[in-house]
Amino acid sequence: MSKKIIKSPNPLVQYIQKQPKDFTKSDIINYIMENDIEMLNFRYTGGDGRLKTLNFVVYDEEQLDEVLSSGERVDGSSLFPYIEAGNSDLYVVPRFRTAFYNPFNEIPTVDILCGFYDKEGNPFDGSPAYTLHKAHQILQKKTGLDFEVMGELEYYVISEKEPYFVTDDQKGYHESTPFNKWEELRREAIFAIASVGGSIKYAHSEVGNFTVGNLEYEQNEIEFKPCHIEDAADQLVIGKWVLRSLAHRYGVTVTFSPKITVGKAGSGLHIHTRLMKNGKNAMLKDGIISDIARKAIAGYLKLAPSLSAFGNTNPTSYFRLVPHQEAPTNICWGDRNRSVLVRVPLGWTGQKDMLKDANPLEKGKAKDFSGKQTVEFRCPDGSADIYLLLAGLTVAARLGLEAKDSLSYAEETYVDVNIFDDKHKDKADSLAQLPVSCWDSAKELDRQRDEYLKYGVFNEMAINGIIQQLKGYNDESLREEIEKDEEKILALVDRFYHCG
Repeated sequence: MSKKIIKSPNPLVQYIQKQPKDFTKSDIINYIMENDIEMLNFRYTGGDGRLKTLNFVVYDEEQLDEVLSSGERVDGSSLFPYIEAGNSDLYVVPRFRTAFYNPFNEIPTVDILCGFYDKEGNPFDGSPAYTLHKAHQILQKKTGLDFEVMGELEYYVISEKEPYFVTDDQKGYHESTPFNKWEELRREAIFAIASVGGSIKYAHSEVGNFTVGNLEYEQNEIEFKPCHIEDAADQLVIGKWVLRSLAHRYGVTVTFSPKITVGKAGSGLHIHTRLMKNGKNAMLKDGIISDIARKAIAGYLKLAPSLSAFGNTNPTSYFRLVPHQEAPTNICWGDRNRSVLVRVPLGWTGQKDMLKDANPLEKGKAKDFSGKQTVEFRCPDGSADIYLLLAGLTVAARLGLEAKDSLSYAEETYVDVNIFDDKHKDKADSLAQLPVSCWDSAKELDRQRDEYLKYGVFNEMAINGIIQQLKGYNDESLREEIEKDEEKILALVDRFYHCG
């Protein structure tokens, strides 16, 4: 038996001795009955991207088996704005691989994420999670490739200002305690996320920190490991829930808002992607970015204007996407370049044996870490509908792999300079721009809708609903109107403080 399984921080994995993907209904029932679990929670995301909850008291094995077998009814029109109230009933059915022990409830509780099904018992076509599932199936069918992703979850902790060990404004990157005040919350969060099934890469304090009056704002980040795209979406949604639950316990506020004040770093949701072939990373060939990677990048760039409809979903998103804030505005890509929309980060290729240099006693050949290479999509933020964003990126990757002009388009849009630098203004002006408002984003989604509807991946009702919601903000010229009015910007920020 694998020590890796025995040492898992996930209590269900420890007890059942299976990885979550292999959990069955009988596994869940046995765990609940033999560990004195007294409650069961069904969890699912609504149109606002936040986890919803349906609570059950566990009476006996027969009742538990019935609930886990049949699911339950919910009002879809209260969860998704594009469902009409006259025909709104949906079923929620548990996905056993997502079961976890709730680390916050005083009453011993197991939670399970659910899928939505319609009155005929078919997967609900407008469900964001099902849209992602379809997108990945089509990618696999058309290209023979699997898609793995991971997200960088940035957030601010807002608390009362302390007068000691103060970090310089906007200089919080990788600070340690006592200069980083909320490392304990961050550590507790990553352990809790790991215990509920999340695959954590690392966590650290981020660059953003400042004070306003008696309040202190401190930015942190949790980064996940690349994994199956549907699992990655679940982990990000649960990660947000964990952070908010912990913040509530600590008596502080956590926000994933894209922008929370003028002139300070906003919070992004950078998405790292890699295409896999038979379990091997297809993003590199002979130590350099492969044609497969370049085609996928071209797809991301082609659909970037409309991808913002899923990844930048409220007016504050477009106060973050401005020059000189390490957030992209131009549609281009490059290596290790934080001014571009799609970045190819360092990939452990071609360098010397750093481990042996740092540790002269180490013997043997250097390991091959080229499989770690990813490509980073940098414009999304904490307002994103995570399932639809990842579904959109999957569609974009497939588009890039199918289109005949992808390699030439990738060559045209590659930049190797900082396009925020005034001396490269001509290059910046030659590139297409990201939308500057929800209104623009809605227009771009309408213009590019056929790419998402192709092969039946996205649902037209959902596309129309998103367009209507984005246009409803009436923010076509909002950034121009209030970008120098701090009071109005802060009022806007307050309205969308707990987005996503």
